[in-house]
Formats: sequence, structure tokens, C-alpha cells
Amino acid sequence: MEKVLEIKELAVSFKTFFGEVEAVRGISFDVGRKETVAIVGESGCGKSVTANSIMQLLPMPPAFYKGGQILFNGQDIIKKTEKEMQDIRGNKISMVFQDPMTSLNPTMRVGKQIVEGIIKHQHLNREEAEKKAIEMLDLVSVPQPEKRVKQFPHEFSGGMRQRVMIALAMVSNPQLLIADEPTTALDVTVQAQILELMKELQDKMDMSIILITHDLGIVADMSDKVVVMYAGQILEQGLTDEIFANPSHPYTRKLLASVPRLDMDRNESLHSIEGTPPDLYIPPKGCPFYDRCDNAMKICKDHMPDKSHHSNSHYSHCWLHHELAKSDTEGSK
Repeated sequence: MEKVLEIKELAVSFKTFFGEVEAVRGISFDVGRKETVAIVGESGCGKSVTANSIMQLLPMPPAFYKGGQILFNGQDIIKKTEKEMQDIRGNKISMVFQDPMTSLNPTMRVGKQIVEGIIKHQHLNREEAEKKAIEMLDLVSVPQPEKRVKQFPHEFSGGMRQRVMIALAMVSNPQLLIADEPTTALDVTVQAQILELMKELQDKMDMSIILITHDLGIVADMSDKVVVMYAGQILEQGLTDEIFANPSHPYTRKLLASVPRLDMDRNESLHSIEGTPPDLYIPPKGCPFYDRCDNAMKICKDHMPDKSHHSNSHYSHCWLHHELAKSDTEGSK
């Protein structure tokens, strides 16, 4: 499969008064054409930092790229100037943010906000751009687009504002769409509509998607591949069917166990992951999940395991899959 995006050993940190926060620590994954890759994990695991790194939206300083590459169509985005990124950002790579109310300018009519992007990237005159804005609102199923294009964001519901955000992102037919928690704070029915809309637009435009979420139900429905992040690192990666059928890292198993199931007994309680993620001011030397893992061994604390390959597309970082793990005489922690 042709690769639209390749991330290689990406490391991103923040300089603060208290020291360096290593938010993303050497992650690697790729996105193929028309492929949907879901990045999952708890809040603070580095998902959004990864997304904003791709778009070069992190304020620098305090953020800085500590290492690695972000290859978009073979070119390293990290080396691009701000002027060069303006041709990529919102044009070839677009992003749908978590909260459409804070992402849209409350003082501008939604049509004007869409028109600005069209004029900048497609070089149409204002009349043509206004016509295109109406077409985009119609494409994302906003009713009465000729009327709605003249309204302000506060006159839209949460679901309709998210549709406007998708219209903004899709107006230049991007090769890659980054959707950062696109259904947060929306009710279940609207969530389903937004996700279905994204799939329809992906088919129409031959677009790749990076979906950032903590909702594994969305992941199962939308994604082709899953990247499981924790404490700024990738602990497991594989095709969606592989991850759900055979989760190999204890963290992935616990995430899946915390999801409600239709076959659950009504008296059965949901599983939760006890404890909190590690402090990334002082990142752990070994497996970052050590303190919360039921299967942790002494080696896990001080040594990060190498990849254990379970198939050509599925791997995890866990000492349990090492050939000597079963013969460990020291036992668990």
C-alpha cells in the first residue's frame, strides 16, 4: 500500500520551569492511502501532541522536536518552514479539532470562515468561494446551506458545528485528515452520523484518516489499524481485527476490558485500570505500564522490551512475550 505519512522515531518534548516533559518518546507508524489509523490511549498519553506535531501547531518554544522524522509524501515536515507549512496545513493535511465551539471564531459567520480557506488555498474569487462554501455545507448535510452560511457558530447545535468543522477541513480535498476526538461531547445518535459522514467523505475523496480517540467502539467501527499509546510511547500496534481478537499487551487488554459489552450481566461491574500514568518529567527507564500491570516482572521496571512480532502487521513491547519469560525464576514484582 502506498504510504501517505510515515512517522519514524518521533520524539517531542516541552521545556518548562520545572524541567523537560518528554511528551512523545520515539514513536513510529505509517498511514496508507485511504487507510484509517486510530491512535488510542488514556488522556495525556501523547495522542494530541502527535497530531499537532504533524501539523506543526505546537508553540515552539516551549515545545521542540527532540528527534525523528515526519514524512508526508516522502518529505520531512519537521524541516519545513512556516511558509511551506501554510501550503500543506489546511490544504494537503487538514484537522478536525475536539471542541468545535472553541475552534470556530464566534465573531465570524461560518460561511466567511469557510470562504477564507477556499480563497487562500484554491485561489478562487469571493463569489466563487461563497458558492463553494454553500456546496461544502450541503456536502456535510447541513440543512438549508444558503441560509446557514450566513449564521454565527452559536446558532448551530453541537453536531452541526462539528459538521461545519468537517466542511472547513474538507474544502481543499486533503490527502490526510486528522480527527482529534471528533465526537467528544456529542450524543450517541449524532456521533454515529458524524462517523458515517467521515466514512462517506473518505470514499468520495480517496482520503486517509488519523483518528484520535479513547472510544474503542469508534475504533472497531472506523479504523483499519490501531496504535496503542501510553506515556508517550507505542505499546502495541496492529490491524484492528488483530488488536481486538488478540490483544497482546496488558495495557491493551485492560483498555478492552473497560468497554461495556452487550453480553455483560447487569450485576457485573466494569473493569477499571487502577493507578495513574507515570510523570513524564522523569520518564521510566523500563516499561511505562510497570506500576499498573498485574503481570509485571522485575526486568520490566528497568528495561524497555524490544518489539515482539505476532504477525507481519502486529507487534507489542512486552517482556511476557520474550522466550525466557516463562522460565523467569525471580518471579513478579
